[in-house]
Amino acid sequence: MNNAPFRPQIALYRDWLKSERGLEFADYEALRSWSVTDVDAFWQSIWDYSGMQSSTPYEGVLCTDKMPGGEWFKGAHVNLADHVFKHVDAAHAAGQPAIICENELGEVIELSWPELRRKAVSLALKLRDLGIEPGDRVAAYLPNGPETMIAFLACASVGAVWSLCAPDMGVRAVIDRFAQIEPKVLIAADGVHYAGKPMDRGQTVIDLLAELPSVQATLLVQTPYATVSVPSCESFEGAVARDDDGVAGFEPVKLPFDHPIWILYSSGTTGKPKPIVQGLGGTLITSFVNLMHMDLGPSYADNSLNERFHWFTSTGWVMWNVQFSGLIAGSTICLFNGAPNGPKGATDWTTLWRFAARHKVTFFGSGAAFYVSCEKDGIDLSTCGDLSSVRALGSTGSPLPESTQIWGTDQFAAIGTTDIWWCNISGGTDLGGCFCTGNRELPVVPGQMQCRQLGMAVEAWNDDGQPVGDQVGELVCVRPSPGMPLRFWGDDDGERYRTSYFEKYPGIWCHGDWLKIQPDGSCIIYGRSDSTINRHGVRMGTSEIYSAVEALPDVVDSLVLDLEYLGQESRLLLFVVLRDGADISDDLKSAINANIRSNLSPRFVPDEIIAAPEVPRTLSGKKQEVPLKKIFLGQDASKVLTRDAMANPHVLDWYVDTARRMSE
Repeated sequence: MNNAPFRPQIALYRDWLKSERGLEFADYEALRSWSVTDVDAFWQSIWDYSGMQSSTPYEGVLCTDKMPGGEWFKGAHVNLADHVFKHVDAAHAAGQPAIICENELGEVIELSWPELRRKAVSLALKLRDLGIEPGDRVAAYLPNGPETMIAFLACASVGAVWSLCAPDMGVRAVIDRFAQIEPKVLIAADGVHYAGKPMDRGQTVIDLLAELPSVQATLLVQTPYATVSVPSCESFEGAVARDDDGVAGFEPVKLPFDHPIWILYSSGTTGKPKPIVQGLGGTLITSFVNLMHMDLGPSYADNSLNERFHWFTSTGWVMWNVQFSGLIAGSTICLFNGAPNGPKGATDWTTLWRFAARHKVTFFGSGAAFYVSCEKDGIDLSTCGDLSSVRALGSTGSPLPESTQIWGTDQFAAIGTTDIWWCNISGGTDLGGCFCTGNRELPVVPGQMQCRQLGMAVEAWNDDGQPVGDQVGELVCVRPSPGMPLRFWGDDDGERYRTSYFEKYPGIWCHGDWLKIQPDGSCIIYGRSDSTINRHGVRMGTSEIYSAVEALPDVVDSLVLDLEYLGQESRLLLFVVLRDGADISDDLKSAINANIRSNLSPRFVPDEIIAAPEVPRTLSGKKQEVPLKKIFLGQDASKVLTRDAMANPHVLDWYVDTARRMSE
């Protein structure tokens, strides 16, 4: 390594634009404005800067300028695996591993870059032997371990379309997803270990196969946790064991830019989850922009600080895909395969921090709810080992409360890191990327996102379809982006896709979030627009209420429902999850009301405050406000919410019973 000053990735890109394109920008907002107005020039620059190459000539950049239906780099042929494999020699020579994975039993697997390539190529050749051709679907039912990264990389190498579900999902939720796409091969684990418990998944795999008649072959990751044997399977370990001239000489197949790379799913709160098809080229080129904003580079470069990227996620959340993208950057990715709050089912919110200290993580990411839990539990990072390598904290999934971000900053300052950077992001499964994100060169303001992402023409609009500045409006994107979905699987006429994003403002992507873009370009997300609180004509995003309520030390979590219906007067219910030992006393209710009254408005003081065991959440950690509201307005729970799509389905009965009692 040399002693040159550290330069953020976005600064390196800006240097390149100056030297290679003769472009200079007064500030970030000028750069962002160029990226969404001169769209062809911007995305061509990302193509060139990232080293993308096509095996065939292409006609242009944005060849069809419309939403939906934007067509990018028509005629180009690429492969995502090339951009992972290109790091193998340099990263290995520098002594940097590709993957470090630790499970909650403390067992560590470290995979070198050459081994990652060898195993992925071995599996790719096995998939070809099984008859997999470009466009065939491969479904995976796997936990957050190296096998899952290897399996996806193998699929990408041969053009198979990848689809992944987590083993903590119920059988029906998995079938609701995989049955729609008719996979040809299933890759599954027969067991997992989570929250201190071995969990047999052998019978689950058998049940899946019984309802997936399209599956012609199954590769099984065998574990010590299975008690039921899955018949007619081949060994995953055997499939990745090949090491011969065929492996050494393998080249990933070059595929059209708009070839499907993977199918993600909406949360499936109600009805069948939407199978969201994302394109190979769009995913790849967008990932370079995502990585730039997260300031992630190769682990072996002089400017990299030995990058080790961790984002705590399950395989049922889009952040798994973001975690994988660290390999595209050439970073070492650090996976934790277990429960974030302790291996024995206890509440130990130091677990992930101690993991980060052991493996010298440089970028530590998680859902906002994790940081809130750490703050509420009063953990002390100085007791968690040497965290001096951590230079960045990522947050998403829900708005990060201002108080929590201040807490985290203070914790790192106390252990000597006075310049910790928070990269708060907001995007979604829908596009596998970000609308609002971070930029290491911009000021950090707790509870906010620093900027809109390059190449994303994000605005806040009012109900009349007019952009508003420094006001809360609907988050929209007014120009195409290559990361937008190609389509929904099985939605042959595109109606379901159009209805999901383009119904409110035809030709404009409407994401369903409340957004305020401030004069300095920073952004605040105020929650989902379809769960907004409307009190006497004044609207308020639920996240603002949560920030006020959860600032109190006795409140661990909360859920607010506005039961305004058919012209009836609004009835505001606030459910609060309390820390151990706390009770819903009159003093606590008064404190909650006072915080809402002083921080927001007396209009949003709830009509009733109710202690609850937990807040219902999706598998990706989002509060299930909309289906709960429907239940409390009298709709059948089975018709508005799928238990298997919940992270904590056991709590649903409590809410159903409470809704019934209140209606009586």
